[in-house]
Amino acid sequence: METGMINSSASSNKTQSRCPLQEQFLQRRNSRENLDRFIPNRSAMDFDYAHYMLTEGKKGKENPAVGSSPSREAYRKQLAETFNMNRTRILAFKNKPPTPVEAIPNELSSAAHQVKSAKPRRHIPQTSERTLDAPDLMDDYYLNLLDWGSSNVLSIALGSTVYLWDASDGNTSELLTVDEETGPVTSVKWAPDGKHIAVGLNNSDVQLWDSTANRLLRTLKGGHASRVGALDWNNHILTTGGMDGQIINNDVRVRQHIVETFRGHQQEVCGLKWSASGQQLASGGNDNLLHIWDRSMASANAPTQWLHRLEDHTAAVKALAWCPFQGNLLASGGGGGDRCIKFWNTHTGACLNSVDTGSQVCALLWNKNERELLSSHGFTQNQLTLWKYPSMVKMAELTGHTSRVLFMAQSPDGCTVASAAGDETLRFWNVFGTPEVAKPAPKTSVAEPFAHLNRIR
Repeated sequence: METGMINSSASSNKTQSRCPLQEQFLQRRNSRENLDRFIPNRSAMDFDYAHYMLTEGKKGKENPAVGSSPSREAYRKQLAETFNMNRTRILAFKNKPPTPVEAIPNELSSAAHQVKSAKPRRHIPQTSERTLDAPDLMDDYYLNLLDWGSSNVLSIALGSTVYLWDASDGNTSELLTVDEETGPVTSVKWAPDGKHIAVGLNNSDVQLWDSTANRLLRTLKGGHASRVGALDWNNHILTTGGMDGQIINNDVRVRQHIVETFRGHQQEVCGLKWSASGQQLASGGNDNLLHIWDRSMASANAPTQWLHRLEDHTAAVKALAWCPFQGNLLASGGGGGDRCIKFWNTHTGACLNSVDTGSQVCALLWNKNERELLSSHGFTQNQLTLWKYPSMVKMAELTGHTSRVLFMAQSPDGCTVASAAGDETLRFWNVFGTPEVAKPAPKTSVAEPFAHLNRIR
């Protein structure tokens, strides 16, 4: 549509009036500038010579046989040289034409160019900054075993143990270990405060822990019939998704914690993400379905009906990511039989775009500072791919893992990404660059009343 507008305006430049902006730059300063045509200066003309050229000279050209003797021709040439009559131009201009006024002055156009080109292209490192061992990491596509909290502490579940890695100092600590009957751990998710963490277990229980005191606060029971592989928080509501296909909202403040249930999946729920507004919930399952649920439609007495049931994926939908700069834009990724990243308008349920990545999509993360999307993949390259949105042009492919990259987590500042793979390694990538640090606003001193007076009489 923009191209059509540009073409139509370009084709009618001769007939359309200039826009107001150009009018400001093209205003005349006096009557002699910026004229649209040039009139000869009569004072610079030799009218006698002009009369000769138009009369006598023309006769000579029309009647070459008359008076063409050598002596007469020599006399004419000498006379022409004497009176400077060898000129070919009749009209003469003494004054130079005025210099044209540019639509955009040079200083403004050069300044605009400098502003546009001031931001250099970001360097994207192709190798990981750090690699940590992650022994006993379960190579299970349907689980969610990695999360990075707002307190800059990374949690990872290795078998039946949850470890905490403090990104500020690199220290590692063990939060909990469950027994064989309860474990292994199947999901972890930090609460928004960065201090409390939810842990989903293989026996269908969900534990809430205080990470600062290493203390178990409570255990949520009775909601699911099998393992809990997906978790997400919405303020004080903890949403859990299980292998039984159920999605449950748990209010962790009250004893009867189950407040809402969502039924729509026929197989294991492996992806859960609340929108930033907390109004919509996206869920993906092993039944190849993607559901959008609206909080306003939730009911405590009966299972909540979905807002949209999206059936475009042809494999399990685990990778989900809400766009940080457009609240109703959701990205979803399909498993090995699908390999596509799809973009959805969650208000209308319309699929905006679909890109075949060529391999299993395990996780998705949006860049918080730029319009970019990061995806992690399985066979054959086991890579992380950075895409430019909305063109979906590949900006970089990060390799290093030797098995499928199952989990990704983003640092609180949005710059560093941690990836965990089936090769039992945890890698850190500076893929999203360094955020621009906002300069503090200068302190404005508030003038005291009557400060300009030395004293009041």
